[in-house]
Formats: sequence, structure tokens, C-alpha cells
Amino acid sequence: MEFADVVMKRRAVRRFEEGGVEREVIERIARLAQRTPSAGFSQGQRLIVVTEPEQRRAVARIYGEDEYEPVFGRWISECAAQFIPCVSESIYHRRYQEPDKTDDEGREIDWPIPYWWVDIGATMQNVMLAAVDAGLGCGFVGAGADGIAELKRYLGIPDEFAPIGVMPVGRPMPDVRSPSLKRGWVPFEQFTRWDRW
Repeated sequence: MEFADVVMKRRAVRRFEEGGVEREVIERIARLAQRTPSAGFSQGQRLIVVTEPEQRRAVARIYGEDEYEPVFGRWISECAAQFIPCVSESIYHRRYQEPDKTDDEGREIDWPIPYWWVDIGATMQNVMLAAVDAGLGCGFVGAGADGIAELKRYLGIPDEFAPIGVMPVGRPMPDVRSPSLKRGWVPFEQFTRWDRW
């Protein structure tokens, strides 16, 4: 598939066939997810891939699938795999305390932008695009602080890592589109500015 077609076809999918995707395909998506930029090549991103059905159901329960079911069905658990991107702010701080990244006085930079969030967003985008390129769909669901804490306990995620959500991946089925799409795209002329704002 051409790259532009992959980008244009990407959307948030909320209904999947149960299973049915070879492990090699899931692993290829995970390998492509790793190939994203990271500030100072810190590589503070990690990925948990959940394929076992009972474990997918437990993750979906933690992330409130019951609340989504009346409209979207069991889209968080009924998929081929759940990709859970995690990021460690601490890894970035440790990297930027190394001699090649400190200022003239040997101090870590002031972070005007928390680039760990930028980088994990790039990881997410690679998962989404790699799924589409493989002929699959991908969704995303986040959780509140309680859900994040419970997911960390359930999956044994180390304290320094923050899971940012669950990305169900699988063979897409007809689904209910988000009502938010009625808003439409911002006009290109408003989105893109040339040479200055």
C-alpha cells in the first residue's frame, strides 16, 4: 500500500473480529512501533502486546469496556491484540544527565516541552499506520488515574513507566463511527500556515 493511502485510510476502529491475526503480523507491527524518534535517542518508550483472550478481557474491564458496550460493543477485548504503549520520563532525564547532553555547567536541560510524550505519540502513530498497512484496524482508549494504576498492577508495569492507553488491533468489522466526526476536518488553509502565522 502506498504511504499516502495508509495515512488516508487510518481511522479509529471500534469493532474487530476476535483473534485471527498471525503472530508474525502482530510482531511486525511491534517492530515498526520501535522505529520512532526519541529525544537524544533516549528510547524511553516500551510496548506491551496482549494477545491471550482472558488477559485481553481483564485489560478491557480495567479500561471500562462495559461502559462502551451499549454503543460500540466489546471492541477493547474482541480483537487480535492490545498494544499498550508505555513511556518513562525518568529514562529521558537520565539520558540528558549524560555528558553529551548537559549544558556547559554539567546540568540537565530545562525541558520546555516534555518530549517523552511527543515520542510515545510517535510510537502510537507507528502502531496505527503499521496496522493499516497490514490490512488491519486500530483503535485507542485511555483511562483515568485509577484505571492506569490498576493496569500497572495487573500487567506488572514498573513504577517509572506510564501506560498511555490501550490500542486494540485486529481485522476491522463494520462499526459505529464516533459522533465527534460530525465536526469535520479543520480546513487545510486553517491547519497549515506558510512562512509565518
